[in-house]
Amino acid sequence: MRKITFLFAAVMMIAGMLNAQSFGSKLGGALKSAVDANSSATVRTAPSNPTPSKAAATYYVNAATGSNRADGLTPATAKKDIQKVLDLIAENKQNGAVINVAEGNYLGSLDAGYIEVKNFVSLVGGWNASFTARDPQKYVTKIEPTAAQNGTNGNKALITLSGLDNVNYVVGGTVKIDGFCLNLGMQNNYKPADPSDPRNGCPQGVETGRMVDDGGAQLSHQLIHSDAAVAGNIIICNCLIANSPYFGIQINTRCGEIEIYNCVIISNRYAGVRIDGWDKNGERSHVNFHHNTVAFSWCRDKIMEDMGYGYEFMCKVNADVHHNIFLCNNYAALARTHVLSGPDAVIEAKRKTNVYDNLFFMNAADLQLPSKGGGKWTNVSCKNFEDVDEKIIPKVDGNKELASGDAFVNVIDQAYLKGFANIKVISSSSFDPNSAANLYRQAHGMNMQGTEINRVSMFGNRYNFGKALLFFGAKSGYGAQKLK
Repeated sequence: MRKITFLFAAVMMIAGMLNAQSFGSKLGGALKSAVDANSSATVRTAPSNPTPSKAAATYYVNAATGSNRADGLTPATAKKDIQKVLDLIAENKQNGAVINVAEGNYLGSLDAGYIEVKNFVSLVGGWNASFTARDPQKYVTKIEPTAAQNGTNGNKALITLSGLDNVNYVVGGTVKIDGFCLNLGMQNNYKPADPSDPRNGCPQGVETGRMVDDGGAQLSHQLIHSDAAVAGNIIICNCLIANSPYFGIQINTRCGEIEIYNCVIISNRYAGVRIDGWDKNGERSHVNFHHNTVAFSWCRDKIMEDMGYGYEFMCKVNADVHHNIFLCNNYAALARTHVLSGPDAVIEAKRKTNVYDNLFFMNAADLQLPSKGGGKWTNVSCKNFEDVDEKIIPKVDGNKELASGDAFVNVIDQAYLKGFANIKVISSSSFDPNSAANLYRQAHGMNMQGTEINRVSMFGNRYNFGKALLFFGAKSGYGAQKLK
C-alpha cells in the first residue's frame, strides 16, 4: 500500500510540473505570436523562450519547509534560501540551471534583503508548497524587504546581476526571472498617511504619504539591476515590479536579446525600465518590451521637473515596444531623449526604436523627445506619433489613447488615481533681512539667506501590493495578461 501511495504522489507531482510548463508555454506562445507578427527588429540573438539543456541541474527552494542543509535537488529536499542555491551554482559553474521557488518572501543570505545572480540561470517563482501547481498570482513568490534590511541592502537591487559580462561580445547564456513580485514599498521612507496635514502629500484613501526624497540609502536601490554589463540574453516575465525609489529595472547590456513581457511595473521613481547599451557599435543588443502594464512612474523629486518615465530608450540599444499599457506616468510614458552626436552620429543613425500597438492613458506626455527649437523637451501625444521623424521611430502603427470609460480604468486604485489627477505643487519663499541670522551674516560679510518651502499633494506614494496584482488580465491583448 505504501508503494502505491508513493507512486501516486510521484505521478501527481510530475503532472503538476507538466501543467506548469503548459501554463507558461500557453501564455508565452500567445504573446510570442504577437511578437513575431509585428517585430521589425534588426537584432535577434535568441528565441523568445529558450529551454535549458538536458544536463542542466534543477533545484527547489521553499521558505516554509526547506532547509539550507538539504541538497535542494527534489521538492522533498528543498533548500530554504535562494541565495544558497545561487552560491552553489556559482561554485559549480552550472550555467543553465533552473531554480523552482515556492510561495513566500525571500530575503537572501541571512535576510540581507537581496539576492545576487552570478550565472545564467532561470528563477521560476509562483509554485505551491508541494511544487505540484504553479500560479504566480495565487502562490506569490516575492522579495519584499522592510526597514530591518536598511543596513544590509542599501546599494543592491533586490535581484542583482553580477559577473555576467564578456568584453569580447560572447553571449554567455540566458538569465530568466519568471513569476516574482519585487516590492520596496515596505522599506521606503514615506510621510505619514494623514491627509489633514499638507506636509504629508497624502490624498484621501491612499495608504501612505508621499515618498521622502532626501536621497540617502534609498538611491541606487533598484528592483532588478546589473552590476557592469551583461553579455547574454535576459527574460523577465510574469513579474510585479513595484515601489522602487530608483528605477524598477535598470540593466546594462553588452550584447544579447532582452525580453520583458507580461509584467506590472508600477509606482517606481526615476523610470520603470531603462536598458543602457554597452556595445560600442550599437548593433548587438535588442529589447523586446511587450504586454506590460506600466503605471505611475514618478519624477526624480517632488518638484517634478525631470525623469518620471515609463520606458526610457537609451543609446546603442535597438528596441521594439508594443502591446503595452502606459498610464499615469508622471513625466512621460516613453522617453527618447538620449541621442548620440558628433563622431558617434553614425552609430545613432543605425538605432531602431519602434513603438506600436500600445495604449496610453493620462500620462503627462506619451512620448518625450529633444526639442529642436532650443527648449527643454518636445512632448508628443500618441495621436501625433506618425508625425515623428521616421528615422527616430520607424514603426508607430496602432497606438491609441484609452477611453476614460474603459472598464480597465476601474481596476486602478481609485483613490490613487484621483490623487494623481489632482496633483499640486505649491512653492513659497520668505526673506527677512532683519532676522538675527541675516544680521549676523551681514555683519560678517556673508550673503543673507531666505527660505523656500515646496509642498506637493502627492509624490511616489506606495501603491497597494494586492491592488497592483489586479492589473494582470485587466485588458485582453494589451498590458499584462492573466496567467493561464
